[in-house]
Amino acid sequence: MTEPNARTRRTFRETLGYLNWVFNPFQRLDAVGVYDLLSTSSPTKHGLYLNLGYWLDATDIDAASQALAMLVGERADLAPGDTLLDVGFGFGDQDILWAEKLRPERIIGLNITASQVAIARQRVADLGLTERIDLRHGSATDMALADASVDKIIALECAFHFRDRERFFQEAWRVLKPGGRLVMADIIPMPRVSGRIGRLQQRLSWWLVASKFAIPPENAYTRPTYHAMLAVRGFEDIGIESIREAVYPPLHQYLARHPETLSRLHPLARLPAWLALRFDAASVYRGLDYVLATASKPA
Repeated sequence: MTEPNARTRRTFRETLGYLNWVFNPFQRLDAVGVYDLLSTSSPTKHGLYLNLGYWLDATDIDAASQALAMLVGERADLAPGDTLLDVGFGFGDQDILWAEKLRPERIIGLNITASQVAIARQRVADLGLTERIDLRHGSATDMALADASVDKIIALECAFHFRDRERFFQEAWRVLKPGGRLVMADIIPMPRVSGRIGRLQQRLSWWLVASKFAIPPENAYTRPTYHAMLAVRGFEDIGIESIREAVYPPLHQYLARHPETLSRLHPLARLPAWLALRFDAASVYRGLDYVLATASKPA
């Protein structure tokens, strides 16, 4: 097979994949399928971040993506001497950032998407950080790690994918040392509103995201249940803080002002994004909460 023919076939398969993902209401790609399809199509200019960003002070998507990573790192009290477990590390951008800015002694990463693991490992190696950042192909719900072996665990915008989040809480409890800390930036449903139109908008908003981004039904619960599930597992000092107003509306506004950002995505992925920008953020994200969840394992 010649190289041009190979490229043509890859492009054709990719196009079919996007057509199925975006336009087929009956498809149910799992998380690996979604991220294999998205590949390195990140909207950021200078990295491969895939998070929605924290926009309290940020003025562009690169700064917002880094700000979210720093927010969860700081909420975890990540510091020199720590062993950090980063689950769902994407392409390793946050691990590189934390290694530079917060300087934990060691970062272990787990990610079920092998294509991301391969790229992230190469990026870490190119920076000479392999002694400090150990990125592995593995599951957050079945960790190949010893009991009480890490000081901090971070799940940056990924725990909604896990099958299921409760199983992840169990594993996090097991591998955390006494006094260890768990921090998650996570997407969950909003509390139910009154009024038929509002509830319909909520259900549609949640369904669109959950169906296209592999959120299993068992992870669809609101803040009080989230808190209760951590408490039942034995965690203490639990905080479930909604930061949605510093995530969804400013991201929506930025993309509306800078539609060229979407040009970094596959053409078939741009279409639903452009359509969403024709509506106001309040209706597009009505069903979506965005929480910063923190908890500690008792010392």
